[in-house]
Amino acid sequence: MFDSLQDRLQSAFKNLRGKGKLSDADIDAVASEIRVALLDADVAVPVVRAFIANVKERSRGAEVSQALNPAQQVIKIVNDELVAILGGETRRIRFAKNPPTVIMLAGLQGAGKTTLAGKLGRWLKEQGMSPMLVACDLQRPNAVNQLQVVGEQAGVSVYAPQPGNGVGDPVQVARDGVAEARRTLHDVVVVDTAGRLAIDAELMQQAADIRAAVDPDEVLFVIDAMIGQDAVQTAEAFAEGVDFTGVVLSKLDGDARGGAALSVRSVTGRPIMFASTGEKLTDFEQFHPDRMASRILDMGDMLTLIEQAEKALDAEQAAKDAEKIMGGSFTLQDFLKQMEALSKMGSMTKLMGMLPGMGQFKDQLANFDEREVDRIKAIILSMTPGERDNPKIIDGSRRARIAKGSGTQVQDVNGLLTRFADAQKMMQQMARSGGVPGAGGMPNLGQLPGKRAGARQKAQAKGKKGKRQSGNPAKRAAQAQAAPQADGASAFGFGGTSATDDFELPQDLKDLL
Repeated sequence: MFDSLQDRLQSAFKNLRGKGKLSDADIDAVASEIRVALLDADVAVPVVRAFIANVKERSRGAEVSQALNPAQQVIKIVNDELVAILGGETRRIRFAKNPPTVIMLAGLQGAGKTTLAGKLGRWLKEQGMSPMLVACDLQRPNAVNQLQVVGEQAGVSVYAPQPGNGVGDPVQVARDGVAEARRTLHDVVVVDTAGRLAIDAELMQQAADIRAAVDPDEVLFVIDAMIGQDAVQTAEAFAEGVDFTGVVLSKLDGDARGGAALSVRSVTGRPIMFASTGEKLTDFEQFHPDRMASRILDMGDMLTLIEQAEKALDAEQAAKDAEKIMGGSFTLQDFLKQMEALSKMGSMTKLMGMLPGMGQFKDQLANFDEREVDRIKAIILSMTPGERDNPKIIDGSRRARIAKGSGTQVQDVNGLLTRFADAQKMMQQMARSGGVPGAGGMPNLGQLPGKRAGARQKAQAKGKKGKRQSGNPAKRAAQAQAAPQADGASAFGFGGTSATDDFELPQDLKDLL
């Protein structure tokens, strides 16, 4: 959604890098580029004016002139002002002291209210709540049926006593829905209301009547992030007619400029509380102004990525997998489990987009084929349990069978097995060296006590040459006396030392210390 704005801002900051001191001309030039970037992204003009004025004022202040790196300080100022535009602090749902908490959804037709009701219901359920959806959109064809389907997918209850399609009283349904939720001990009620293609008196009156009937704790205005400058006008109309308490941005995964959505908070004074980032019920997240500003400036969103990982990944299983990796016993079956866990977090494109600095690779991310993950899973699932545990037994005929069963080519199977074998070697090398291959590591870190001594004994048993001995009997006796005894060898491979002997660290440990 904000790719264009991200590119423009990065271009503006390029001219600042490497400068030890910023002049007024430098600040004006950067401010001008940022102004063009925001206007081009459809941010409302009053919001842009206030934003640029604040950036200029702070950039000419002491926090930049006395900074060690003025360019980075200006970027920090822009980040702070973006956070301020987006609301400053994260706004959370205010739950009622006496359940049920009533949440009313309002907005134009096509903004995605019904789908969002299911997403919100699923999100509330994950928070430990017991939500119920109430179908009060009785005008749009099949709106009631759609809410029932979405509710079933989300695993939440739906109250829909009227068939809709122009039949029924939405105000009475809303009132009865809250009473039913109280009777059945649901602690949250999400009321899905009707919309219109445009603002009109009938729409506002119906929304106002439903609000008066159920006295909601939260009224969330659902707005399509792709509708441009109409977003501001629509938000102002709903703020005056319904007096909503928070904003939900839908279709944030679209390719429109999206800057108008950033203006809603400044124009209406109402906080953005949630964002819908895709078509799946899982593509829904709480809105954090600081994290969104970080994404826009291509600084990543590691906190959201970590939160999604914590929800999708099992900590105990992750610890077991780590032990297997370090022990060199990680199999294709374990790899399949990890891929399935990652799939629960969302698409790989979105996950990679949350990493800092990935804005420069947006073209590669856009061209990434998500089906590649499915093909890999299909190949592994076409293997027998024995083949997953020991890929070395997969010969030519087995590879042909696996390719046929997964709908892929033999070269695809070969490629997967080769990459997995290379990964296993790297894991084993890391386990032996205690670090990244080629980077060195602590001696014997990851090895069992005595492993190096055992390996040395095996090598000697095979007849490999050890340290060369002198042919002079006197010198040979001196060497034997100086050499550590095998029985007294250290379990860590440092040589034979007793408690009374002088101990000297190996050179690589000295270097580390």
